[in-house]
Amino acid sequence: MTQGDMTGAKALWATLVGHGITTVFGYPGGAIMPVYDALTFYPEMRHILARHEQGAIHAAEGWAKATGEIGVCLATSGPGATNLVTGLADAMMDSVPLLAITGNVARHLMGTDAFQEADITGITLPITKHNYVVRDVEELPQVIAEAIRIARSGRPGPVLVDIPKDIQLAAYQGEIATPHARPEAPAPAPEALERARELLRSAKKPVIMVGGGALDAAAEVTALARAWDIPVITTLMGLGAFPSSDPLWLGMPGMHGSVAANRAISEADVLLGIGLRFDDRVTGRVNGFAPNAAIIHVELDAAEIGKIVRTHVPVRGDARVAARLLTEGAQNLDLPEWKAQIEEWKTRTQRPDHWGAAYGVQAVVERLGPDDILSSDVGQHQMLAAQLARFERPRRWLNSGGLGTMGFGFPAAIGAALAEPGVRSVVIAGDGGFQMTAQELATLKMYDIRNVKICIVNNSYLGMVRQWQEMFHGRRYSEVWLGDSNPDFLKLADAYDVPGYRASSAEELPAAIDAWLADPKSALLEIVVPHEHAVFPMVPAGAALSEMLEAEPPRTAQPVSQKEAKDA
Repeated sequence: MTQGDMTGAKALWATLVGHGITTVFGYPGGAIMPVYDALTFYPEMRHILARHEQGAIHAAEGWAKATGEIGVCLATSGPGATNLVTGLADAMMDSVPLLAITGNVARHLMGTDAFQEADITGITLPITKHNYVVRDVEELPQVIAEAIRIARSGRPGPVLVDIPKDIQLAAYQGEIATPHARPEAPAPAPEALERARELLRSAKKPVIMVGGGALDAAAEVTALARAWDIPVITTLMGLGAFPSSDPLWLGMPGMHGSVAANRAISEADVLLGIGLRFDDRVTGRVNGFAPNAAIIHVELDAAEIGKIVRTHVPVRGDARVAARLLTEGAQNLDLPEWKAQIEEWKTRTQRPDHWGAAYGVQAVVERLGPDDILSSDVGQHQMLAAQLARFERPRRWLNSGGLGTMGFGFPAAIGAALAEPGVRSVVIAGDGGFQMTAQELATLKMYDIRNVKICIVNNSYLGMVRQWQEMFHGRRYSEVWLGDSNPDFLKLADAYDVPGYRASSAEELPAAIDAWLADPKSALLEIVVPHEHAVFPMVPAGAALSEMLEAEPPRTAQPVSQKEAKDA
């Protein structure tokens, strides 16, 4: 291709290739058609055609979450672009490096309510780290390079680049932009590090809490915890940042956290938080969170320090660097009484022992290997998987933590499977959430993706909403029953040539799992469980972590919905 042949659309692909991007997810349309035409000149670029733009962006998120590298997706203008909104908000909440490229109408039509026109930069301003409208073709490669740098650097996040159609078609005369160096994170202040060490040395009941911002600091965090001999809690987003097999690991905190984690936070006198933002599902009622603890907060994003909880020692900087420096001068804390108390709390962990959703999820996650990737959708199955799965290293657990996006899990598992074709990519979903992006079964078929294993926990309900209606709304079940309208999931899978297996009892489950995992193709397993099930432990909304309900209370009321009255 000569320089005279170069257009804005071709310059876009050349820039992506030059930045090491090998795979993009997307869906074409009129306003981005020149970009798709130019794609034919770049055979080294793999494009994955999703069946919905939301599927494309969640797949790009799955790619990014599994690898730590940027995910890229494309969509056309108007409805194509607006279908990316949920994924952008999801990536923003979970700090996922993402580049979304949208086409738009030609510049002279912008602002005229032209066909399939939408002000996508205005719409996405609050849910992107940055966004652009490219108004000069000579700026296009530089904008793409800058967008990739912004998405990757500091606290990662999504960046959107909107390219009018005439810019895509325009001749490009410049050079192709080279990758920008990532700016170095600010070094933690020595005085803050020393104050943190002093607090740790004086602690009698210390605990470390690790979030998703520390996934790439797992080795350093593990060394830190072992050097000081301090118990470690990993948040929903931080699972895998500390090995679950280590005796220091206490599990997950928060609304559906472990007894040991929540009790330790409530009793701690020093809490070292690394790479987390203390969101409401972690803290419970804020004035009841770690009421006796001096809090050390290691965080790269200065806006998060002191935003939710009072921070006694702020340490701004990269988690990897801060953890390594805090390990220097560590002393092994000899705290036998604290350890004994924690061990007692650990004994309160309840293992599922009868047929139901928890039993089914436990049976599945027990079969995962250390390199397998587990994605989840959003709901009861998500919390059960987070409680019951065990991760020895980071980026094996993918979920929508901040936004709580139903429909996330399946396309994210596809993205992860394409990023790591040599490992199993398992997704646990509910019967409600799976149907939000079930059309991506066609993506499995089209690209003959063979390493995705889909598990649907089917309780015929929107389970988590039903649990809240049961506990806090007098069992008045309103618009949560799916049982009489759910499809036959095995027939649905078969329509896309995806093998399906089903278990409806504890006796059927082992053989069904064996066949599902042994199938050489991607496959679907449906686990049909009783309708009513609740996830415990649970911290009720508005309660402190110390007020958690460790086990399900006895049911005293009868359901009042017509469906449940009939089934009761």
